[in-house]
Amino acid sequence: MSTKPNSIMPQWRMFGANKDVSFAVGMALVLAVLFLPLPPILLDFGLALSLSLSVLIFMVALWIPSPLQFNSFPTLLLVTTMLRLSLNVASTRLILSEGHAGLHAAGDVIQGFSKFIVAGNFVIGVVIFAILVIINFVVITKGSTRIAEVAARFSLDAMPGKQMAIDADMGAGLIDEDEARRRRKELEDESAFFGAMDGASKFVRGDAVAGLIITLINVIGGILIGVVQRGMGVGDAFNVFTSLTIGDGLVSQIPALVVSLAAGLIVTKGGTRGAANEAVFDQLSNFPKALYMAALLLFGIGLLPGFPLLVFALLAAAMVGLGVVIQRGAAEAAEAKAKADAEAQKQQDMPEVDANPMHLDELRLVLGEGLVALANRPDAVLPSKIKSLRKHFAEEFGFPMPSVRIKDDVSLPINSYSFQIHGVDVAKGDIRANQMMVINPEGAPLQLPGEATREPTFGLDALWVDSKVADQAEAQGYTVVDPESVITTHLTEVVKENMSELLTYGSAKEAIEGLDRNYQKLVNDLPVPSPAILVQQVLQELLLERVSIRNLPLIVEAMAEATRQTSKPALVLENVRRRLSSQICQGLSDGQGFVPVITLSPSWEAEFIDAVKMVGDDRTFVMSPKRVQEFVLQARQQIQRFASEDSWPALMVNPEARSYVRSMLERVSPMTPVISNAEIHRKVSLRTVATIGG
Repeated sequence: MSTKPNSIMPQWRMFGANKDVSFAVGMALVLAVLFLPLPPILLDFGLALSLSLSVLIFMVALWIPSPLQFNSFPTLLLVTTMLRLSLNVASTRLILSEGHAGLHAAGDVIQGFSKFIVAGNFVIGVVIFAILVIINFVVITKGSTRIAEVAARFSLDAMPGKQMAIDADMGAGLIDEDEARRRRKELEDESAFFGAMDGASKFVRGDAVAGLIITLINVIGGILIGVVQRGMGVGDAFNVFTSLTIGDGLVSQIPALVVSLAAGLIVTKGGTRGAANEAVFDQLSNFPKALYMAALLLFGIGLLPGFPLLVFALLAAAMVGLGVVIQRGAAEAAEAKAKADAEAQKQQDMPEVDANPMHLDELRLVLGEGLVALANRPDAVLPSKIKSLRKHFAEEFGFPMPSVRIKDDVSLPINSYSFQIHGVDVAKGDIRANQMMVINPEGAPLQLPGEATREPTFGLDALWVDSKVADQAEAQGYTVVDPESVITTHLTEVVKENMSELLTYGSAKEAIEGLDRNYQKLVNDLPVPSPAILVQQVLQELLLERVSIRNLPLIVEAMAEATRQTSKPALVLENVRRRLSSQICQGLSDGQGFVPVITLSPSWEAEFIDAVKMVGDDRTFVMSPKRVQEFVLQARQQIQRFASEDSWPALMVNPEARSYVRSMLERVSPMTPVISNAEIHRKVSLRTVATIGG
């Protein structure tokens, strides 16, 4: 008993594997029906098949979200049209040859339609048939044909513009080559589909005309055959052959009407997306006020004399009820969306979970137990403030700041926090979660009740006070800072000081992959063993001196120029800085448009030039430690004169010695920019404010 299904499956698989042969055989049988007589049982099967195919096509047309998902419709339309015409010829042969025997002569399907629809009165059948033909030919077919013609024309006219838009998106880097290829293929398929639909709509129109002509021929020919050849009375012949012909015509016209409606649904979808029911009902339901106005109008019509008030009142009530349901659904959907958005934002702002304690985060904020509420309470603003710093660093420095993982640590003092970079503490602070910090911007002692402290970022004298005292302090002109802002300010400075360490190889790779394809190729073509590592090194050195790396394409171009002569990162860096001269000078200029600089005396200039020894690409710096110490002390004296006023003029040296001078001053004065003569843009005006050794 278990062998029967197994014996069937191989034959079914063989049939499925030869779909092309099966389709060809089916089309040959359709053509054969035009010439070979069919017995009534086979004709019934063919008519039932035609009706079922038309219903299937109609349902598919209802549910497809896009016309292109049914791009075989023009071919299928031709096949079904040819099937109906073949069956029409076969039924005509049976009616004319066997119609004198009665209504059963052409099969049960035609007999059923003639009895059910004609209902014993062939005049009713003629009228219904004529109405169906008019609906199909005048209304549906004509409209579908016109829409198909316009859609094909517009699709063809719009193709060049759409292709240019695809090329523009690919050129701008918005899409890759594969996506562009897919869009072009979709565009070509759309144009071909609407062109095919323009032609296929003529099949539907021709089918309607052919059905009408065949019906007239059958009626006239049947009456003549019945009266002349079969000896029937004129009335009997007219009644029998008219009933059979009308039944045959209805069997053909109903599937044709269904297929025509399917064609109309497909070509009228236009720019809508989704199934027909979704597109129609969703759009109608967007306007509940329209339902209320329609209900009011219906009720008003029902109040007119002679109109059935009950019918119109029921319809009006149904529309009002539908409007109320739609409004409630829209309100519930909006509320659910708001809750979902709030939950998503909450999850986004929540501290990241430390899933692996052995993992070293790039940047971590560790909180004592007393400060945990700043990060995990429902209305916590600290996580969102920290996340907003990413945008700040991206805009100012072009630096992809890593996400900050927040965790608590019971080993820390209860009100303390610390910042860790790659697992190493780089800064600490102490704050009060439920108080405000008050700072006197002028530096004078604060005459307010509170807990004395020092601001953790810059070391300024400050007080921790409650909210009432904070309001009083703000009224007196003091700076009042909440604990979250204290942490984020501290974090900002920590990140600025450690940007070079936080720019990992992965971050550099992501920055390169975000470039235009031409610049990505330029990076890959750098004549060095590892282009990405060289890019990382150069970017790290720029960030170390707080030079923005937003203009990454220009940096890559400068690196490509430099690597023609050298692969030394230090020399490549100097060339990059020269190309960024306009940006560097703009960042150093004062409010009057001048770049304040500290210069070296001629003796120091000459000594530094002599200290730099160059052998090919290799550079060495030879200067006695005593002279280095003397230079640092002299430079520090000049720099401190301006640092007390929070002014940081740039130290200008010759290009060969710039990197070595920067190394000398990095520990004693990291905020002092060190620039070379080659980095001064031609349109920039300098103002010498001091000279070292002068």
